[in-house]
Amino acid sequence: MGNKQVKQHFETAQKTGVLKISQMRLNEFPSALKTFPNVLRTLDLSENRFSIIPDDLVKFTLLKHLNLSGNRLIALPESIGKLIKLETLNAMNNMIEILPQSLCELKNLKQINLCNNQIKDFPKMLCSLKHLDVIDLSRNKITAVPADMKTSNVTELNLNQNQVSVIAEEIAECTRLKTLRLEENCLQVTAIPTKLLTSSVICNLALDGNLFSSKQFSEIEGYNAYMERYTAVKKKMF
Repeated sequence: MGNKQVKQHFETAQKTGVLKISQMRLNEFPSALKTFPNVLRTLDLSENRFSIIPDDLVKFTLLKHLNLSGNRLIALPESIGKLIKLETLNAMNNMIEILPQSLCELKNLKQINLCNNQIKDFPKMLCSLKHLDVIDLSRNKITAVPADMKTSNVTELNLNQNQVSVIAEEIAECTRLKTLRLEENCLQVTAIPTKLLTSSVICNLALDGNLFSSKQFSEIEGYNAYMERYTAVKKKMF
């Protein structure tokens, strides 16, 4: 961390509040960050070799954008919940298996990207975040969409390329969920809740690559109601 280029990054960050130290093959938290003033609003640590993120990170209580993608993380620190101003969290392309319960404390979070990790259980703690708009959990090992989703305010949930075989019908009660991506999972056509098609506001339901054909899907109860919403939205776009 002693080279001239990195030093300039830190000097600039003190003025701008933006620090990008990606693609530097770092495997340890930069020592300079431990004494860095609490001025950062954007921190990009992507494409390095971090296996852990130390608690020192949470002193940056002004952070709005945090990028930890492309590392070797197997977990996020429990203390991450102290970053209460955080609006976007990107931790895609890691090896994360378990998420900290403290994520429920990120009351200003708007987007979270956890694509391509090793997550098996749907992170229910995200369902209580009122400002969370987009959740990307694609390319994980999640097997079910839980009933807890009914309290979520997200407009888009991406669960493509997981192992989902169960969808709780309560997801139809999500008042803002317009896009639900479930491509390349383990769903039988009988696993699609009728309420999801008849009573939800979902107008973009992506189901390609599951254990049924498009013809089978078109024959289930509620399909016509869903297609009316889908078509109405398409018409508005053109």
